[in-house]
Amino acid sequence: MPAASPPPPDSWVRPCPPEQGGGLWVEPGGFHVDPIRPVARAVITHGHSDHARPGHAHVLATAPTLDIMRARLGEGAGGNLQTLPYHQSLRINDVTVTLVPAGHVLGSAQVVLEFQGSRVVVSGDYKRRHDPTCAPFEPVACDAFITEATFGLPVFRHPPAAAEIARLLHAGQVFPERSLVVGCYALGKCQRLIAHLREAGYDRPLYLHGAHLPLCELYQRHGVDLGELRPATATAKEEMRGAIVLAPPSAMMDKWARRLPDPLIAYASGWMRVRARARQHGVELPLVVSDHADWDELCQTLRDVAAPEVWVTHGAEEALVHWANQNGFRARPLHLVGFGDEET
Repeated sequence: MPAASPPPPDSWVRPCPPEQGGGLWVEPGGFHVDPIRPVARAVITHGHSDHARPGHAHVLATAPTLDIMRARLGEGAGGNLQTLPYHQSLRINDVTVTLVPAGHVLGSAQVVLEFQGSRVVVSGDYKRRHDPTCAPFEPVACDAFITEATFGLPVFRHPPAAAEIARLLHAGQVFPERSLVVGCYALGKCQRLIAHLREAGYDRPLYLHGAHLPLCELYQRHGVDLGELRPATATAKEEMRGAIVLAPPSAMMDKWARRLPDPLIAYASGWMRVRARARQHGVELPLVVSDHADWDELCQTLRDVAAPEVWVTHGAEEALVHWANQNGFRARPLHLVGFGDEET
């Protein structure tokens, strides 16, 4: 009797309606991946708030992701928190789950799902660029690859991060009397910018908004060396003249920034490629530094993974679906609800 064929990926992994938890439902495993509402069992790709929601009864993730969830959500991080290290497998009912690096932020993971010879990879959010603060993305061969498309348009081709850091340091040389205030998100972007500054040889203290300090301390506890960091609010105004100050984007135009000496407003995000967004935030120095793959990297990732089926979610789904179908993949959009572009 011939062996049964592996089940089609969409027969056992499918988008879940928000009223039933959202995210992806893995039926033979009885769990969700990145659900947006409280569920009995959740596997979480990374700690950003659109993926790591509060209130799940059981949460499986990498140790750094669980620490990030504890730091951000407190008791809401989950009833039972279970660590799964990279490359170790765990069987949940009839599905084998393995986490592999996604290269997005500290602890970020792709979720590799295997069931009866069929393999689906949920990539979560990912990037392909060098980032000294997290493990790099690893392509995994599979039958269906679920990819984000945050920057899924050909216009989004990010410059090297080192070149953007050089522009920031050059601004400091040109305007030594001003403080350089860099708007960046607290998880991932802040720590990556610091690490790139250190790689560029910047060894002076960096000044942080209070919202950025706890996660920087968390990164340091996980072995990421960020050098000397000081709280901006506890520092004399004149001491920050010519210094680099990192703050949440919301603080850049707030009264908090007005206590700094003649602040030069910078903003680090993949969206700084769009000039209208830079003007909207009153940005003098837009820095195109993203923690998501750009158009070329999205396309290259599909080639590297070589999955016959590609499911595209949160972002410019239609453009990437079209490119994938034109290049020999069977691609379709998932239209998942609840995932945003805030932390880019």
